[in-house]
Amino acid sequence: MTGNEQKYIAEAFAGNWIAPVGENIDEFENEIAEYTGAKGAVAVSSGTAAIHLALSLLNIKRGDTVFCSSLTFVATANPIVYQGAEPVFIDSEPDTWNMSPLALEKALHYAFLDGKLPKAVIIVNLYGQSAKYDELLTLCHHYGVPVIEDAAESLGSSYKGISSGTFGDFGIYSFNGNKIITTSGGGMLVSDDLAALDKVRYLATQARDPAIHYQHSVVGFNYRMSNILAGIGRGQLQAIEKRVTARRNIFDYYKEQLSPLPGVYFMPELNVSRTNRWLTALTINQKEAGVTSNQILKMLIKHNIEARPVWKPLHMQPLFKGHKHFSHFEKESLSEQLFHTGICLPSGSNLTSSEQMRVINYVKESFEEALNKEGIV
Repeated sequence: MTGNEQKYIAEAFAGNWIAPVGENIDEFENEIAEYTGAKGAVAVSSGTAAIHLALSLLNIKRGDTVFCSSLTFVATANPIVYQGAEPVFIDSEPDTWNMSPLALEKALHYAFLDGKLPKAVIIVNLYGQSAKYDELLTLCHHYGVPVIEDAAESLGSSYKGISSGTFGDFGIYSFNGNKIITTSGGGMLVSDDLAALDKVRYLATQARDPAIHYQHSVVGFNYRMSNILAGIGRGQLQAIEKRVTARRNIFDYYKEQLSPLPGVYFMPELNVSRTNRWLTALTINQKEAGVTSNQILKMLIKHNIEARPVWKPLHMQPLFKGHKHFSHFEKESLSEQLFHTGICLPSGSNLTSSEQMRVINYVKESFEEALNKEGIV
């Protein structure tokens, strides 16, 4: 917390605007729209809710297909299932770890020949890194397929000077407790289609028709953010650039200290983009390093340092067993490689220098242990 949040919370209490209506919600939406360059925004209860609403607006229904990045958290794809549609998973590419234009082209061509194009494509900006939007949007526009940009992790990032989250027909942000700014729990849907956003507000408040009595013509959702949480978001947003700078500095120091180790490769950054480095992620080439990513994770966990593999690709999840997956390479999946070799290191904006050095030292120690076991040292 920055300390500024309490001011907006106090104002909400003083005005007795506690429920999902009030000045904080209106202003938080305006401030996010202004910061990102979107024409409008709607504050909702989670990033997942924002994706669900976007799919509802696009009339995704049972029997439809939606293409989705495979290397992401399950929340990206769950709303597809909520709508009764079928997710089809698209592999990553090496330059960004995000959706592969090559794999997407294969999938769209296959779907076109099959006579069943997807009703939408959900593109994820993994760990804050923007995807290759020039290539991806060109493909989607060619086939007339709408794009939902899952920018849950990438607020504060940009691609060719344009804010992450504003490339698709709809963009979504998450303000979960672990994101670069938080409302404790919450999300935002942004778009340049203001009429669509008005419909989002309608759907997100139980789709209540304009009548003095309670009347409902379509199914709605209880998805609006509370005025209290929006106040937290307003205070948090004031610190976004400091957070991005802090996370980028953390990434840079990890890279400076650990890149000299054999077989260590950090998540790349496109030269036309600026990532917020929400998480510092790297891969370990076991043949070069002499140590596996799993051994490093065990070393960190042993010393009470929370670290994780990169996301397990959705096409590998038991939940989605049997669903189609289109790979970047001809015979292997890059997202699977990243899962088996990747590590996410502690990256919080408030990580101290001594805490970060502790992580670095234990990573180095895991390399030394592996060498000692092999009798090389």
